[in-house]
Amino acid sequence: MTMLLEGTAHDFDGWQSLVSDSFVPLDTEPQRRGGFTGRISARDYDSVVMSQINADPHAVLRTPGLISRTRSDGHGGTANCFKVSLQLDGHGLLIQDGREMTLAPGTLAIYDTSRPYTLSFDSDFSSYVMMYPQSRVNLPVAAVGQLTATPIGADHQLGAVVAQVISQAGAMLPTLNRATGVRLAGNVVDLLTTVMADELTAAGGEADERQRMWDEITDFIDAHLSDPQLSPSTIAAAHFISVRTLHQVFEGSGETVAGEIRRRRVDRCRADLADPRQRQTPVAAIGARWGLSDPAHFSRLFRSVVGQPPAGFRRSVLANRTV
Repeated sequence: MTMLLEGTAHDFDGWQSLVSDSFVPLDTEPQRRGGFTGRISARDYDSVVMSQINADPHAVLRTPGLISRTRSDGHGGTANCFKVSLQLDGHGLLIQDGREMTLAPGTLAIYDTSRPYTLSFDSDFSSYVMMYPQSRVNLPVAAVGQLTATPIGADHQLGAVVAQVISQAGAMLPTLNRATGVRLAGNVVDLLTTVMADELTAAGGEADERQRMWDEITDFIDAHLSDPQLSPSTIAAAHFISVRTLHQVFEGSGETVAGEIRRRRVDRCRADLADPRQRQTPVAAIGARWGLSDPAHFSRLFRSVVGQPPAGFRRSVLANRTV
């Protein structure tokens, strides 16, 4: 079911609770004396959370203590997310990984909830923020770390397109049915990933051999997800490298080779199960389509990743196709 959070805070205690419930645990600090008002409207589209924020001047801090607490509370998944913000009005400052970036209307910025950051706004502002798991991005986490607190797409021909798409999606998503909203939110994440990959190429982030091999191997995985025999050994053989070398290519990516295969298969199955055009396709057939031919194994794997068995996920998604 789509999570809907609509809230307004009139003091900093209320605001801290509101932003922490909407995103990840955060500290807040006032930027000026007097009263405070902030409003958040947030919706969850299959782990892609789209929020609109309107608030008075303040700062939010993601501290090492809060990051450790998130993981110890059993919410490690929410600790490992990317957030992309599109500034609509007002100005601010993003600080992460030793870099500072000015946030002005129209700018896109990415930051990582698994590492400390600070956002500071010295005037009233509004913005759209998308938060999604790092696993939704087909790029090594370490490589994306080169882009935090930098203007995403500022010199890229797709940058203005992405900003426009996020702005239009933010306004449109609340009016769409569940299945359409999930697909649109996923498409926006894919478009962002395309821009980030090109930014990394331009910056030399993919120049080394490991990055080249990682791209080649993950393309191979995508092309062979339907093969139940796909495994680290078959992948290594297809690329004339040892299994040990294959695992070394994935070091620092945040995922093992087998884990990457499982994640991509579940992502494809999740998309098909959420597609109303495929409601008559048996759940087991969708699993088999993506290389998960054992129905019991498919159900266990899907539930471990998504939190619901595949049949239950399909029912909940298609039952919430409200306008």
